[in-house]
Amino acid sequence: MSAPLTGIRVVDFTRVLAGPLCAQTLLELGAEVIKVEPPGGDLSRRAFPREAEISGYYAQQNAGKRNVSIDLNAPGAREIALRLCDRADVIVESFRPGTLPSFGLDYDTVAARNPRVVYASISGYGQHGAWRSRSAYAPTIQAETGITAITMDQFGAPEGRPRTDSLSHADVYTGLHAAVAVLAALDHRDRTGKGQYIDVAMAAVMLSVNERLHVDLSGQDLGAEAPILGASDCPFFVSPEGATFVSPMSLVGSMSFPFYLAAMRRADLADDPRFRTPEARREHLDELHAIVQEWIWTFDDMASLDVQFDEAKIATGQLRTVGEFADSQWVRQWTAIRSVPDRNGGRITVPGPPWHFSAAGEPGSPERVPARQGEHNDDVLRELGFDEGEIGSLRRLGALTEPGRSLVEPSRSDGNGRERANDPGRARTEERSPDKANRHTVPRTRRSANSHETSPERS
Repeated sequence: MSAPLTGIRVVDFTRVLAGPLCAQTLLELGAEVIKVEPPGGDLSRRAFPREAEISGYYAQQNAGKRNVSIDLNAPGAREIALRLCDRADVIVESFRPGTLPSFGLDYDTVAARNPRVVYASISGYGQHGAWRSRSAYAPTIQAETGITAITMDQFGAPEGRPRTDSLSHADVYTGLHAAVAVLAALDHRDRTGKGQYIDVAMAAVMLSVNERLHVDLSGQDLGAEAPILGASDCPFFVSPEGATFVSPMSLVGSMSFPFYLAAMRRADLADDPRFRTPEARREHLDELHAIVQEWIWTFDDMASLDVQFDEAKIATGQLRTVGEFADSQWVRQWTAIRSVPDRNGGRITVPGPPWHFSAAGEPGSPERVPARQGEHNDDVLRELGFDEGEIGSLRRLGALTEPGRSLVEPSRSDGNGRERANDPGRARTEERSPDKANRHTVPRTRRSANSHETSPERS
């Protein structure tokens, strides 16, 4: 039994979230992933909380990947990278556009040596156009593409200050969309024998996943009606046992209101002047909510209530914390949560795979171990054809980061918990450290010609 992508090799030049999630998705589908880190390491290694030397954030996006750490500025490092690309089925990178080309690792160069390679670049606004060089984080992309404004329309701005979402939707959606594009390109390669280049823009992804984009661009005033099917207008109730739960159907919307009447056997409410139109229901929403709530409390328990809700085609979902859901029977049966080693005798809890393949064996196996930085340097280089003498020479030249270095270094914070300029590229613009293993700078000639190319990749 084998996973769908068994035999596929992915070289992962990404850091933080969007790119690592793309590569991790391919790994969960059976691919071998080799993560390439610069001497400064992946910024997410420093995230909190940390278990021993491994951060949970890093483990969640990278457990199971092999790891090599090279300084592309050092003699011989580019040859290591090129040989990795020569043997890759897939390359994923998320640097600012122009960064890898400045090292001679652009798609055209790599594809000339490996025509079957699928090469995916993830960036904020794509590889071309006026915005190509803009830095991008999930909060900035979500603000630019209207997602933050939609959230503010729904929940307001407490104390008059806009608030961003606490989750990095733009990174997650982009990583998943990039993985889908890679799978499509691999299928195309199977049929044609040819690889190709994939340009993935976070901004375009956020437009594509906005299910109400057509509403916002229609110019229509919906009045009291809820947009689309009412996902922004879902009521919460209290169950007979006292637990809070949500219904996915608006009490106001014309399409959804009749479902509540059917569930309660209260067709008479359709003729009540307070509830006859969406505008009236919006005006008297508290009264309508109270009627439904009082009806809910006539049941002995949620199980009996759900029977009647099910008959009316109304779903319910209990409001839980992540921890509460992780302890649920469903999670245990599905193996939706698993743990990985923290490399110090403990365990880190991370999500399990969201799918079960009948031909792929037990979900979540084999165990995914988060690698130390540079842990597989020697093994991978031997596979690439370097002999022991060459590996030793590359290490002396500073091309390889020594395995087992401390993974937690002081961060350059902007005061808001975010790394200034997004560490991956910033490390290249700093002066060389006396400690060669921590060098990661771009030669001055490269910086002066293409200064934007030394800036960071997207998270």
